[in-house]
Amino acid sequence: MARDYAVLPELERRRPTLANYDTELECLAQNIYFESRSENTSGKRAVAHVVLNRVASKRFPSTICGVVQQGGSSRLHKCQFSWWCDGKKDEIKDLAAWDEAQKLARYVYWGVSNDVSEGALWYHADYVNPKWRTAFDEGPTIGRHIFYREKTDDLEVASLDVE
Repeated sequence: MARDYAVLPELERRRPTLANYDTELECLAQNIYFESRSENTSGKRAVAHVVLNRVASKRFPSTICGVVQQGGSSRLHKCQFSWWCDGKKDEIKDLAAWDEAQKLARYVYWGVSNDVSEGALWYHADYVNPKWRTAFDEGPTIGRHIFYREKTDDLEVASLDVE
């Protein structure tokens, strides 16, 4: 049985106003572009879903830009997404990849895309082994990223599978 990882009810409560909708989509598209532009479409969607899963979680800021920029740009290498505080200029050079990131941002934002990250709140590239990974349940590996969810109690998971 496939689990429903939809976070739409909480996202609905936290949706941006029309006044900042464009800004929020821009932040989501930037994160897709800078974190996963070399990935296939599933990998890009998964990265976008992690952002929206965080928006829906009380552990993280309640806006897309707040999630993407968490940790601030003044703290080198101390933010949630490496591109945001790596000290490099964030220039969009690949216009085809940028166009795709913008389209995927809209699809994911409006719930047209299923959550291929399976409810993940974290991920890392498959060529690094951060210490924090053991604190979470490993989810799918999509492209070059490994995704993680909150740890669940084994009894709780067993009860979810019983119909």
